[in-house]
Amino acid sequence: MTEQTTPQEESAARNDKSQETESGREGAGSSAADLAGLNVRLEEAQRLAETYRDQLLRKAAEFENYKRRAEADYSSLIRNANETLLSSLLPILDDFHRSLKSGKDQKDTDAFYRGIELIASKLTRTLELEGLKPFESTGHPFDVHYHDALLQVPRNDVPPHTVIEEVERGYMLNDRVLRHAKVIVSTAPELTDKPPSDSPEQEES
Repeated sequence: MTEQTTPQEESAARNDKSQETESGREGAGSSAADLAGLNVRLEEAQRLAETYRDQLLRKAAEFENYKRRAEADYSSLIRNANETLLSSLLPILDDFHRSLKSGKDQKDTDAFYRGIELIASKLTRTLELEGLKPFESTGHPFDVHYHDALLQVPRNDVPPHTVIEEVERGYMLNDRVLRHAKVIVSTAPELTDKPPSDSPEQEES
């Protein structure tokens, strides 16, 4: 026996189905909108990534060009670092050549010596202007920071470890040692007088 439904129940059932259909349509529409929004954001992220990539490549290329220019400038600076100094030394070199040329025919050795002495003085002044200065060693205590000892000589007229002769002069370049001075240093004299030793003969007597 089949169950009879009333018109009111059929109407309620149709309303329920209609509501379910509308709800499904709304859910599908919401999902499509969300997907569309994600696609838009993804495309925007891709565009930004491509922009950042192009900027990075440009910056890398600019840095590489800068690096090449800096290396070229540094190499040029190293090659020409002594240009000013060498230019200032050329007149002194000319003086040496002129003195040597005229000295071949000169019998006055004193005049030739004075000429060479003047040139040496001129060279010294030029080097001092560049920060190069000699330092005194003779009579000073030996210092490994300034001196290289070539020889040690016993001396009783000066304290031990005193520089008594300068074989090659040392130089400072501004505030650092450019070349150590080669020197001869004093040591304490050896004792040659020995106390008399007691011999067996002396003991017997």
